Amino acid sequence: MEHPSTSSGQATGPRDVFLQFLSVISLYVAAGSFITLIFQYINYLIPDPLQAGYGYITSVFDSIRWSISILIVIFPVYAWTLWFMDKGYKEIPERMAMKSRKWLVYLTIFVAALLMIGDFVALVYQLLRGEFTSSFLLKVLTIILIAGAVFIYYLKEIKRQTGEARSSFVKTVSYAAIAVVAVSIIGGFFIVGSPKEERAYRFDEQRVSDLQNIQNETVYFWQAKRKLPNDLSELNDSIRGFRVPVDPENSSNYIYRKTGNLSFDLCANFARASRSGLDRTAAEKPMPIGQPYDISGYWDHEAGQICFQRTIDPDKFPPLEKTKL
Repeated sequence: MEHPSTSSGQATGPRDVFLQFLSVISLYVAAGSFITLIFQYINYLIPDPLQAGYGYITSVFDSIRWSISILIVIFPVYAWTLWFMDKGYKEIPERMAMKSRKWLVYLTIFVAALLMIGDFVALVYQLLRGEFTSSFLLKVLTIILIAGAVFIYYLKEIKRQTGEARSSFVKTVSYAAIAVVAVSIIGGFFIVGSPKEERAYRFDEQRVSDLQNIQNETVYFWQAKRKLPNDLSELNDSIRGFRVPVDPENSSNYIYRKTGNLSFDLCANFARASRSGLDRTAAEKPMPIGQPYDISGYWDHEAGQICFQRTIDPDKFPPLEKTKL
């Protein structure tokens, strides 16, 4: 017997096609973000010495935040579309026979299969490059598990008959996916910290950047005038467009002390200890004007007032030649 809504032409329609597309697109985005999130967890816990240079940990944390942001928004959309479509299948079983549904499900299975095949190709390639590391193996395993779960889930769905309820296996996979995604999101906050904590770190990063700029200008001042400034106000230059920065959080002045003819201290109050543990082997060095490389000095710091001692090497930074007018 034909369903009443089918005879009235309302069994399927644009809404159903839209939901199918929304479900598949949100799946691709959520799965990609989840893979990226797990990859960054691996990068954080097992850093590759060939990649862990300056900015490594910051890049990892930024990727984690983006992945979490996408998952918080997109994954519930995906879960809702599955629930809403399944509800519609129970009300009007004929919707399961939609051609658009079958095409999109087959496309999803195809993409999942391609991911697994590509994964094995990458495995062989990395093996030949000598990068057969534990980090790489975990990433390969991540893709296999996620792509495999998607492949099996939708393979079960495509075999599901019209009017048939979801199997216990499909329900188990659905609940497990929700639990795993939720745990991974919560774990991200333990790694990158709360928004308040992150803001404190960003203030500290700006303080380091300000001190680097002040150091650059101090070196340039010495090169131009063959002496160090007595205080930071002497660095202000309206022609070159430089104005000594102040603390970004409370607008207090940074501390400058002239300790010798070629040496000086730069101090700031930091809210947190620097988190550059993975970057310490290649800490950023400021670059004074006209020089490709800078005086030595790392910018790692503890919390509280920290002073960085700097000494100018005249051989590396010779005085500028005065131009005759």
